[in-house]
Amino acid sequence: MEIQLTPDQEADLVALAARAGRSPDELAQEAVNRFLKEEAHFAEAVKLGIAAADRGEFVAPEQVWEGVERILRS
Repeated sequence: MEIQLTPDQEADLVALAARAGRSPDELAQEAVNRFLKEEAHFAEAVKLGIAAADRGEFVAPEQVWEGVERILRS
């Protein structure tokens, strides 16, 4: 499989690889692996959330906003 990078993306990848002492291919593979793991984790979290909602387990809107405000203050 091949992917097409913009010239800027390729230059950034090459520069990052040089700083890290690794090959651009290694960094690209690592980035793809990280992306795939994050997507799988997100899909699992969505599935768990849907299952909780199906069981009627909801968080009150007030609790959600309290959490958001707490995060914004920190």
